[in-house]
Amino acid sequence: MTPELLVQSLLQLGLAVRHRVIEVMRAGGEGLARPIRHVGGDMVYELDRHVEPIIEQTIESWPEEWKPLLLIAEGLNESGRKRFGSEEEPLRYRLIVDPIDGTRGLMYDKRPAWFAAAVVPDAGEATGLEQSAAAVLVELPTTKQGWADAFLAVRGRPTWGQRSRLDGAETVDLSPCPSRVPSLLDGFGHIVSFFPGTKVPAAELMEHIALVTLGRSQPGQAQVFDDQYISTSGQLVELLVGHDRFCGDLRPLLQRIGEHGEQASDPGLVCHPYDMAGWLVARQAGVILTDGLGCPLRLPLDVHHPVHWCGYANAALQAAVQPVIRAWLAERGLKEEEF
Repeated sequence: MTPELLVQSLLQLGLAVRHRVIEVMRAGGEGLARPIRHVGGDMVYELDRHVEPIIEQTIESWPEEWKPLLLIAEGLNESGRKRFGSEEEPLRYRLIVDPIDGTRGLMYDKRPAWFAAAVVPDAGEATGLEQSAAAVLVELPTTKQGWADAFLAVRGRPTWGQRSRLDGAETVDLSPCPSRVPSLLDGFGHIVSFFPGTKVPAAELMEHIALVTLGRSQPGQAQVFDDQYISTSGQLVELLVGHDRFCGDLRPLLQRIGEHGEQASDPGLVCHPYDMAGWLVARQAGVILTDGLGCPLRLPLDVHHPVHWCGYANAALQAAVQPVIRAWLAERGLKEEEF
């Protein structure tokens, strides 16, 4: 199958999830925030439960050229895997999906979530997300929205997008472009601290980044703005459309600082490979993505691997911020070979 056919199938899957989410959200009820079970590295809520059958039904309907296919997603089971197609034939593709990335914001109707998916030609158990052939990020809107976005990417082509009215009456093209501003000054940038456990070291590191790159602030001055989107896909979108200049999700590394005895931290919830399913969409738009230490991002296709990452809107920001992060982590006993 061509990359164009692959990405259109992913978009079809994301739009099917969007349609179901809109139905459920418009029906309303606080029950959508009810925890169901902990599986695949994260908590599954009532809202998540409504879209799981849609994903399986849609994949079942795909042409045989897709199959055998291995689906990797949170919420399926503890392994996070389900095979579609013949058991005897070798796999053709691995499909990694986060059906609702940002459930916690959407289930309270606070902020949109995102459907994220990437398809990777099978290369055995060593297949990694960095080998993605196509990927999509599809916005899952709150009840007050009349429009929603989707961003698509195939390897080797610039990311493109579309903004559609939810009634289907109109669609406009989007051409995403990350910020070209070379400094964090007067822009949005942050170190992730969604949940208790790593908030203290995250805040200390962000304070240090601002001090080193911008100097001390003057009275009444706000040098860098913080707007944490509790959705990895949402953070990638904020980078690729030019809203945010920097984001660092270092939760697994900050937890290791606690193990070294400097700062207590609990295991907590971290980013997983399915959260980064839209990695190709951001990269093909021009976002610079690395792991938390500045090395190339290499992610296995599973639901348990802890992920740390940094995203920079441009090379100048990476050159300014990345050495500060590496030095700060090294001072606290973290060695690159440990990861």
